[in-house]
Amino acid sequence: MMMKKKSERRNLPVWGQKEEFVRTLKENQMVMVTGETGSGKTTQIPQFVLEAMMDEIPRSDDQWLIGCTQPHRVAAMTAARRVAEEMDVKLGEEVGYTVRFEDLSSPRTVLKYLTDVMLLREAMVDPLFLRYKVIIVDEVHDRSLATDLLISILNRTLISRPDLKLVVMSATLQVFNKRYFTGAPLIKVPSGRLLHPVEILYTQEPVMDYLESAISKVIQIHTCEPPGDVLVFLTGEEEIEQACSRIVRSLGDQVTVVPLYSSLPPALQHKIFDPTPPPHSVRKIIVSTNVAETSLSMDGIVYVVDPGFSKQKNYSYLTTDELWFVSRISQASAYQRAGRAGRKCFRLYTEKTFNDFMDKEIPEILRSNLVKTVLTLKRLGVEDLTYFEYIDPPSTRMLFRGMEDLFHLGAMDDQGNLTNIGHMMESLEEPL
Repeated sequence: MMMKKKSERRNLPVWGQKEEFVRTLKENQMVMVTGETGSGKTTQIPQFVLEAMMDEIPRSDDQWLIGCTQPHRVAAMTAARRVAEEMDVKLGEEVGYTVRFEDLSSPRTVLKYLTDVMLLREAMVDPLFLRYKVIIVDEVHDRSLATDLLISILNRTLISRPDLKLVVMSATLQVFNKRYFTGAPLIKVPSGRLLHPVEILYTQEPVMDYLESAISKVIQIHTCEPPGDVLVFLTGEEEIEQACSRIVRSLGDQVTVVPLYSSLPPALQHKIFDPTPPPHSVRKIIVSTNVAETSLSMDGIVYVVDPGFSKQKNYSYLTTDELWFVSRISQASAYQRAGRAGRKCFRLYTEKTFNDFMDKEIPEILRSNLVKTVLTLKRLGVEDLTYFEYIDPPSTRMLFRGMEDLFHLGAMDDQGNLTNIGHMMESLEEPL
């Protein structure tokens, strides 16, 4: 497996920690890595692991894997494609990915990117993760329900699998201030922005319509700012398509406008990585949900427009409804968005409003219907759900509601065990 673009890899901030990371991984079963978005963690750390593993354990007929999880399918697919290019191998051979409805891997695959949900699915069949020598859980700060469960399950697995190693990666330190990670060594990747810090610009007054303001700001950037691509954050497909249409109508062929959201077909999602077409007066504008906050490194982004909103899932215990609401982001998310900019981040809210944001997002497990969570944990052999070591334990009331719903559906008996119907439901459902 030949490497290419090594000079480009050496320019990434994470490269300076390569020797320290490899040495630490050899000496410890769990390693934590933190570094800003764009530092190269997602693409380089798995390659560091692979190089170290190939030196120690040549791959024979007893095949082993290195797995790297991502909360979003587009991030898993994109990271796998970029790493395959850097290693000069065909995607789907030595480097592959597995996401919902698509498995681009083979018996030759040694490094596999996959969503956290898909690794949970594998745990149903292989609870000790026997196929894996190293598992890398990336974007832990995202606090998705599947990632939280994976961390808890892997913590238990490490006791039974002393040969298994776990790398936990996050863009922020906050998530590591937990008893889960006590004693594990932490490697901090320095910022790569010391020479060119991002300028944060706030509005003087609160805006009345963030969508209108975002569109206006894009037009203003194109008119008044030097060349450079623009990344705009909006909350969902409808807003994004509306914004793209209006920007094209206003600026015409002066810009290339590219949408990005989870339900967009993969071929269209990858257009965000197409180089900006000549001439230099043409500017690429990417309009995205918060999927672009992390993992996806897009070259050429100079300006970020952040309205300060995202869609978040919330569950009502009283009405049993699970709904998506447009809500204010956290300060941690705002920092992530600013980190995507090369020079300037335009925040469409006041500095006072930013100071009123929550420090970080509420973990998804605390605002979700736990029926599928209960189903997944039961299938994995967890007997007492209230004593399971969650990173942030949900309320007992929410767990009991999940078990009660499964009991009424005939999926769980009065002893708390899954029935045949429960096993059938679990095989049909995506684990969460």
